[in-house]
Amino acid sequence: MNIPTASPPAPQAAGDLPAGLPNAWQHYLDDLKAHAAGPVPLEVQGTLVRVAGLVLEAAGLRVPVGSVCEVRMEGQPPVLAEVVGFSGDRAYLMPTGEVQGLASGARVVPRSVATPPPRLGADNHLWRRSIDRTRHLPIGDGLIGRVVDSEGVPMDRLGPLDTRSGAVHSEPLVRRPINAMDRDPVRLPLDTGVRAINTMLTVGRGQRIGLFAGSGVGKSVLLGMMAKYTAADVIVVGLIGERGREVKEFIEDILGTEGLKRAVVVAAPADAPPLTRMQGANYATAIAEHFRDKGQHVLLLMDSLTRYAMAQREIALAIGEPPATKGYPPSCFAKLPQLVERSGNGLNGCGSITAFYTVLSEGDDQQDPIADAARAILDGHIVLSRELAEAGHYPAIDIERSASRVMHNVAEPAHLAAARRLRQLWSRYQKARDLIALGAYAPGNDAELDMAVKGIDAMRGLLQQDMHEPARLGDSVARLRQVTGL
Repeated sequence: MNIPTASPPAPQAAGDLPAGLPNAWQHYLDDLKAHAAGPVPLEVQGTLVRVAGLVLEAAGLRVPVGSVCEVRMEGQPPVLAEVVGFSGDRAYLMPTGEVQGLASGARVVPRSVATPPPRLGADNHLWRRSIDRTRHLPIGDGLIGRVVDSEGVPMDRLGPLDTRSGAVHSEPLVRRPINAMDRDPVRLPLDTGVRAINTMLTVGRGQRIGLFAGSGVGKSVLLGMMAKYTAADVIVVGLIGERGREVKEFIEDILGTEGLKRAVVVAAPADAPPLTRMQGANYATAIAEHFRDKGQHVLLLMDSLTRYAMAQREIALAIGEPPATKGYPPSCFAKLPQLVERSGNGLNGCGSITAFYTVLSEGDDQQDPIADAARAILDGHIVLSRELAEAGHYPAIDIERSASRVMHNVAEPAHLAAARRLRQLWSRYQKARDLIALGAYAPGNDAELDMAVKGIDAMRGLLQQDMHEPARLGDSVARLRQVTGL
């Protein structure tokens, strides 16, 4: 008895697919073929021809601005540098490390991150092989509780970042800005734990506000209070261009163990190269953006915006940009809004970044060009007064010169009325303070001044606060209404 056998399958030509293969698999294989057939660009290397101050000049290097390169020399560790400009066939690079030992003729090699192959199930039909030469740094949940530098390298001696479990992964520093029409408006109040801010300068979730202060008036202590007491999911602290001694002091003495448990600290002290300081500010913002995109509410504290602008001034002047306002080139004033606009509320229904940027007022001059530019692009300003600090009034917030531009959107009408009344009484007393000190004040001639003099101790008690004493928003507003009688 002959048993019929199935005929062997016909041989398939190279590139043919079995019949019935799902369309998704067919598209995926087509994309993989395109990936394999795509051209791989040759690596173009340059030659170091000049080192002038902060700038390295390379010939024969054709890469976009923002690309990261390695300057390699025999017997020397490679020096990372970023392309910040070009002129003709010369590329200008700014190093992020020490250039001691470099000599003419050193090789300048671009670093690159190749685009990965297409993934199954993704829309890869417009996919194209590309090379990303921009800087990628570690970002993720594994950064919480850690102190890192502007390269993402741990500084806290707690071991390397955990990259194996996926808690930390590499992402580019610069992202596409959010469409302004896609941002949620600022409508919800944020409890900062500071009574003077909660009552008189109520902050909204997603607001960007400046902290204007000279040296030695309690700026760092106020930042630490907000880091410990603000109602936020994650705290991101950027210590940019400040004294290296302050980094450890801020973390141990001001932020504390409890504050660090939900915080990420990025430190780029004053002795770091200018590009590293700018990168630290962008890195802290990118970390905050990561947590915001996950739907979390982030508090970003950056100290300071002025040092960021100064770093950009150093770079711009080094590559030949002409100075403009008080020695600041125009690019400084263009970089500030690019950094600040990355914070705020995210896409509809997403998370938020509430940002506090400190602005140094050299000699307590509030008309400094950076202070003036920052005041114009931020959603409010808190001014710390040296006069109040010298009188032992902490936090030394000058409520007369400070303002929150979104307070009317996030505070109740009764709260607004009480804050307005206290501001009036406080201002009336300050104007008559010299007369009172000279004994020229006579009760009964001015009812408004009489009320201010009678309530000045209660107002001072409301606006002062110990750094170890949190003040919740509801309790602060209730005390404000009690003081003003409204």
